[in-house]
This record gives sequence, C-alpha cells and structure tokens, in this order.
Amino acid sequence: MDLHLKIWRQKDNQSEGKLVNYDLKDLNPHMSFLEMLDTLNEKLILQGDEPVEFDHDCREGICGQCGVMINGLAHGPLEHTTTCQLHLRSFKDGDTIVIEPFRALAFPVKKDLKIDRSAFDRIISSGGFVSVNTGQAPDATAIAITHQTAEEAFDSAACIGCGACVATCKNASAALFTAAKISHMVLLPQGKEERSERVFNMVKQMDAEHFGHCSNTEACEIECPQGISVLNIARMNFEYGRALFLRK
Repeated sequence: MDLHLKIWRQKDNQSEGKLVNYDLKDLNPHMSFLEMLDTLNEKLILQGDEPVEFDHDCREGICGQCGVMINGLAHGPLEHTTTCQLHLRSFKDGDTIVIEPFRALAFPVKKDLKIDRSAFDRIISSGGFVSVNTGQAPDATAIAITHQTAEEAFDSAACIGCGACVATCKNASAALFTAAKISHMVLLPQGKEERSERVFNMVKQMDAEHFGHCSNTEACEIECPQGISVLNIARMNFEYGRALFLRK
C-alpha cells in the first residue's frame, strides 16, 4: 500500500515547527505504525536527511512511550490501542496520515514527535508511593483483600502514563493520570496510611506542572488505551475533600 504522510518536524523546543510531506510506497499492510516510521527513517538516512525523532520502547503497548496524534486522535483510530500496536491495515491505500506530537504546555516538544513527559514523573515522586519498612517481604496473604477491591485497584494501576488523556483533553488536564495513581493505592490497605498526604501532594504537583482543570467531558477515558475510568477522578475528588475535612 502507498501512504502520504504529513509529519510534524521541529528542531527543538525553541524552534518553530511545521508539517512536512513524505510519500511511502509498497508498504506491507501488516506492518505496525512504528515500523512504518522506521521505514521512513531508513529512507531519510539513505538520502542523507535527518530522521524523524519519536518515542518508543517496548512496542508491546505497556510502556506508554509511543503516543502521538494520528489524524487528530491520540494513538490513532482504534479504541484501547497504543500507537505501537496500531497496524497499517487500519488505513486505506492512498490515505493521507497527519502525525503530530501530543500537545500540552506541560509536555514540551523536545524534537519532532518526541515530547518531555517528566511532569508525570514529578507527580509520582511527590506522593505516588507507599512508605514501608525494609526487610523481608510479608506473606502475600497476610492482609485480606477482597477480589472486588483487588480488581478495582488493578484497573486503576493499569495506567501506563502515556499522556493520551492530557493530549485529548481540551484543557490538557492530567486529572485521569493523577487520579488513577492515587486510586490504586488508596484502595489497598498498604496505601491508606498516607492517603491524605498523598492526595494533597500529588494534586499540588499536578497544578504546579501547569496542567489544566478537569471539565468532565470524559474524552480522556475514551482515548485512554487502557480504558481507565473517569470514576477514578471522582475518587480523587472525594479523597481530596476528605483530607480537607480531616485537616480542620
């Protein structure tokens, strides 16, 4: 199949960027989207041109590094699918595909499609952990947890931190990401001791990173490749209100 690509090229965060046109021919429709970008880069390198920078790592849909906007959609047209798990068979021969980086003030472009997601790391380091004594790990069955609670916690912990929720939100809010990280710990006994301090610190850091406010459009859940529920945001708001009440 043949494809016409419009790819965002930007030298660095201080430079102006623009969409650049590329044509690729005789592509295998079973090729992944990132393999297509690899093919383009091989062509550019052989021509003596600068290859397109883009983030990737596991290419198995679990690391969250590969996210880009594809025809205006985070990760592309398929639901619950990361960019690296998207294949060219999802497009038609002769299609034009516009590829851009995730857009948000808190996600500055480093080069081309590569963005800086370190704001997420700082939110996690501000409170996304539990403090435990070092030593031998306790037995897995030492603390009784219901199956339903374990499943709810796992559903929240499934967030891969790709940033699609931020890129999709009209306010560039990180509420879904932050709420998922807060939720999966507060649901479990190990995370309840620090629940008030955690929610204060993580929400404070989220605001400090210049993410926007949640306006409950639920676009974040729709575009999330892991299908993280917006109910996590409701839980985060409850936890924040609870913490404020206990402070008085």
